[in-house]
Amino acid sequence: MERWKRIEQIFHEALRRDATARESYVSEACHGDGELFREVASLLVNYGDDGDFESWAPSAAAQLVVEPALLEPGHRLGPYRIDAFLAAGGMGQVYRATDTRLNREVAIKVSAARFSEHFETEAMAGASMNHPNICRLYDVGPNYLVMELVDGPTLADRTRRGPMRVSEALGVARQIAEALEAAHEKGSVHRDLKPGNIKMTADGVVKLLDFGLADIATEPSSIGAGTIAGTPAYMSPEQARGDSVDKRSDIWAFGAVLYELLSGKVAFAGRTTSETLESIQQAEPDWSALPATTPARILTLLRRCLERDRKQRLRDIGEARIVIDTPQESPTQAPRILRASLIAGAIMLLVIGSVSWWRATGSSAPHAAMRLSVELESDIPLVRDGLQSVLTISPDDRRLVFTTRGADGVPKLASRILDQNRSTVLSGTEHAEGPFFSPDSEWIGFFADGKLKKISVRGGTPVSLSDAPGPRGASWGDDGNIIAALALGRLSRIPASGGRPTPLAEASEPNEIERWPQVLPGSQAVLFNTYQRGEDPENARIEILSFATGTRKIVARGYFPRYVRSGHLVFVRQNTLFAARFDLSRLELRGTPQPILDEIGGGTKSGARHLDVSDSGMLVYLSGTEGIHEAIAWLDGDDKVRPLHPEVGEYYQPRFSPDGKHLAFAIATAHGMDIWVQDVDRGTASRRSFTPGRNWWPLWTPHGDRILFTSDNASRPGIYWVRADGSGEAQQLLETNARGIPRSMSPDGKSVALDTGNEIWIAPIEGDAERPRLGAGTKFLDAATPNPDAQFSTDGQWVAYVSAELGSSDVFVRSYPGPGGRWQISNGGGRFPIWSRNGHELFFLGLDQRIRAVEYTVDGNSFAPGKPRVWSETRVADLGVNSAYDLAPDGKRFAVILNADQPGESNRRANVTVLVNFPDELHQRLGKQ
Repeated sequence: MERWKRIEQIFHEALRRDATARESYVSEACHGDGELFREVASLLVNYGDDGDFESWAPSAAAQLVVEPALLEPGHRLGPYRIDAFLAAGGMGQVYRATDTRLNREVAIKVSAARFSEHFETEAMAGASMNHPNICRLYDVGPNYLVMELVDGPTLADRTRRGPMRVSEALGVARQIAEALEAAHEKGSVHRDLKPGNIKMTADGVVKLLDFGLADIATEPSSIGAGTIAGTPAYMSPEQARGDSVDKRSDIWAFGAVLYELLSGKVAFAGRTTSETLESIQQAEPDWSALPATTPARILTLLRRCLERDRKQRLRDIGEARIVIDTPQESPTQAPRILRASLIAGAIMLLVIGSVSWWRATGSSAPHAAMRLSVELESDIPLVRDGLQSVLTISPDDRRLVFTTRGADGVPKLASRILDQNRSTVLSGTEHAEGPFFSPDSEWIGFFADGKLKKISVRGGTPVSLSDAPGPRGASWGDDGNIIAALALGRLSRIPASGGRPTPLAEASEPNEIERWPQVLPGSQAVLFNTYQRGEDPENARIEILSFATGTRKIVARGYFPRYVRSGHLVFVRQNTLFAARFDLSRLELRGTPQPILDEIGGGTKSGARHLDVSDSGMLVYLSGTEGIHEAIAWLDGDDKVRPLHPEVGEYYQPRFSPDGKHLAFAIATAHGMDIWVQDVDRGTASRRSFTPGRNWWPLWTPHGDRILFTSDNASRPGIYWVRADGSGEAQQLLETNARGIPRSMSPDGKSVALDTGNEIWIAPIEGDAERPRLGAGTKFLDAATPNPDAQFSTDGQWVAYVSAELGSSDVFVRSYPGPGGRWQISNGGGRFPIWSRNGHELFFLGLDQRIRAVEYTVDGNSFAPGKPRVWSETRVADLGVNSAYDLAPDGKRFAVILNADQPGESNRRANVTVLVNFPDELHQRLGKQ
């Protein structure tokens, strides 16, 4: 009796602790007494988180099995080799093992006592069940069971994080119903259906564990009327009374499990087992805890499953499957009045939410794919500017988030619930790009101002999670971590609550760039793009990194890979969407990729593609391309636009020669980027850089005889210069694998201001004309922004630069070489400062993409700026971190990069295409797995 008092004390103390701290407490409290630990653990496993210990301890004592000592790896049980201990289960210990005859992994449950003849007979009868949603029983030994090894969390693990989305819960419930239906048809009853006995694999397959073993593990004499076998919170009323049970008890438990999946709460709970059993007999679940979007037919189903009188209860679990499969939605909340032009799409979007999991199981004939067009408002247009994907759909299919730009020209995020006809701009998301959703559809991640941030879908104040100086995509895993490309190269893991980024792995090759990650279901691996600096974008590799092993492998070639939970991988080559069947367990393709859709939108600037896939497999995308409709034009202060380099292309960083007779610029192609120079008067242009890869950021020397540029070619990355007339080979001034962009040269031609990321360095030019080099630099300032920029004034006395030292990225002026004062030029955002040669004007680009001018006066070491004014109402193209304008030496006009179709206006209204039944389309085109 003293031992039972000790067990009671430890048990009650364990229940007061969080699940994550419970095991360690029990281990410490048992002081190395393995038998005592297993007894307490068995009670916790079998009876859940509530129980009046004194009332059921004697009964529990009769059912407890004294477990043997832990089996060591390598131990043999017949033909089975023990590989690892997994857990203490309701019947004993659970191990991962290998069947040496068939060379397959299995799970083995070991009991201290030999099984009775009755148990072996019943267990082997259960082994005859062969259903994809029931964990297979392979063999029965004298005191052990050999079962299918199922990797993945239990539903109890899942519900600890909160309720599931309605569509996800119904998909899980349908699979449970299918398993029960198959078992009931064979006359088998589970008797202990609960979240802890249901696992879900990484690809969403539900597996019922311990089928039919709830009460046959004890001697036959202990089974029958008057004996309570099962877990109190999920017992049917007749089971709680100790009456005989049948399949209708499983139906009750099914209702209790579905209620918990939807609400995140136990349907019948009490502080003790006695209170729980009393609640089952008398109380009603808290129906108000169910989501407001719970369909009316599901609410009716729950009430029928949880009917106390089993004669009035749902007669057959197959009826539950039929109700879940019903293709129309009827939310419990009042229906919305939809605009006529959207009603067909809205209905389909509601349908997909409830039947997506059903279709994914492949248990019905394929549905024809349906394309719907979501027309966005003219005052909240979707804009394609930037270097990341501009739209994302929530995992639960309900919400679209996209980038927009209002009248002020500042990029922001907008949210559109798909069964409504109006979008909402999310305050606080200024300068946002690359939106993505949390797994529960409650948060939106995005990048802005050199930070990774998140904001609630309901709005509020964004939360900064980490620095992100050069972001290229992110994905939010269901393990509470975000995988993101933060700095133009490496993938990192960041806690969703915020914290220091942790690099995922070393690059497999030098100069490798990683981007566009997607965390795969179960957060066991991540899918992403890799390529070499300077490599043809069409050779981009699609790789997978396993978190468990740290290994990575190439699975295909293309851009922007996305896994579809129907078992497919989709990606883009040029503007065509390809798809192939994909084995999530082996992390490999099954078959040759096939073209599926044409005209997937996305720029050639970064490889981003404007598409996303929800958990149900709904595909959203933009058609067409961008980044190839730009031209270089003259722009004067009267907003007059004239052609300068009218041929459309993908241009960056225009720079006038000191005499204004030539214009250098970078132009991107499918094979990289190069520096070109145009004769302004003649209009002819010729190429100046021939180094493989990306050659950009041209910078003229003060005499106009040479052009500096940055190259990221794989063999010799660094800073080069080349003769402006095209003669001779480019010479390397600085060899470096780090970022180093020449932003400005001092008027005497002896120093270069370098952007190295968040800092500005000044490096001297040393050597002679035949062997020039950049010498050791000195840090001029830490700008606290990923794109600081720095420009020497025409007299060399001042440096204008961009810094986020006061919060937002603004333009400042400091004396050079210093020390001296600091003056803020812009307020609330400014980029790309340019000095006028007249000695009294400074220009910069506002966040609305309009050029602004600031007059200033100088008195010795004092700099006095005036108030900024808009120099032109015409907006230049938004090229992200790249400049899109330069001032001509006469100070009266600019060379600007504009959209060639609509000069001065980069916002282009777009309709989003929604492809419903996309998994069925993939199954039809590629065949089922």
